Amino acid sequence: MIDFEYHSPVSLEETFDLLDRHGEDARVMAGGTALVLQMKHRFSRPGHVISLRRVTGLDSITLDGGGIGAAAGYEQNGAPGSVRVGALCTQRRIETDPIIAETLPLVAETFSRVATPRIRNMGTIGGGLVHGDPNQDPPPALIALGASVTMSSSKGERVLPVEELFIDYYETDVQPGEVLTSVSIPPAPPGSGSCYIKFLPRTADDYATVSVAALVEPSEDNMCRSIRIVLGSVGVTPVRAVDAESMLQGQELTDSNIRACAGAVREAVDPLEDFRGSPEYKTDMAEVFTRRAIERALANVG
Repeated sequence: MIDFEYHSPVSLEETFDLLDRHGEDARVMAGGTALVLQMKHRFSRPGHVISLRRVTGLDSITLDGGGIGAAAGYEQNGAPGSVRVGALCTQRRIETDPIIAETLPLVAETFSRVATPRIRNMGTIGGGLVHGDPNQDPPPALIALGASVTMSSSKGERVLPVEELFIDYYETDVQPGEVLTSVSIPPAPPGSGSCYIKFLPRTADDYATVSVAALVEPSEDNMCRSIRIVLGSVGVTPVRAVDAESMLQGQELTDSNIRACAGAVREAVDPLEDFRGSPEYKTDMAEVFTRRAIERALANVG
């Protein structure tokens, strides 16, 4: 481990001051599951580590409007129907939160698939997103739901769709001095179904060979009103298969149409070769698991 100075601010203002003062020599740490490993392997060598653990207001879950959640004491905030999750909320808390389970079942399902409970008790939603690892579980589901992040700094705030957060391999659109402070997640359309599945080559805490989040809204006459397909572990960033979506949008949800849609993801993915599989194998799996994800999403309509 390299030598560094550890800072533990208690407010965002103090955090912004530290970031402005130390610039590129500083790294922000939330749960630490990614940064600590990077530092141990000397992939990252910050002179200053700024922990967010004592910063207040970053571990809340808030809802807009009344109804569910109000009686449970949850704050109401944000766009209608959306759930705002503080950046320091752990993956385990998101997995088990009753409000998220009721309003965002795809999110609860996805976070339950992250590594092991030990990891989920430490890793945070904000830290995972800014880490920029394209093999993570949460980004495909968040992108499928149209989630956005709030980036805060001494200059103010900006809101960015999660889909636009990822730029390249382990590179995200976090500007100097910024901290990801919350994630806003809208619910799925009424009458839609969703699913997150992944193929694990070895153990539950390994990264997936391929993962797919699918969100499908069928009509009463079995036509596809809307669909979102987002894949992980098949490129340098999460991949939204827009062209594949367009093949099923407005079409009848037949087996042949679903298979044609799944086949179109082959043109969207560009997997890296590693011990989990060759690019050709991962591309084949992307097609297979996209078809399965669409079918399971339709089975989950309710």
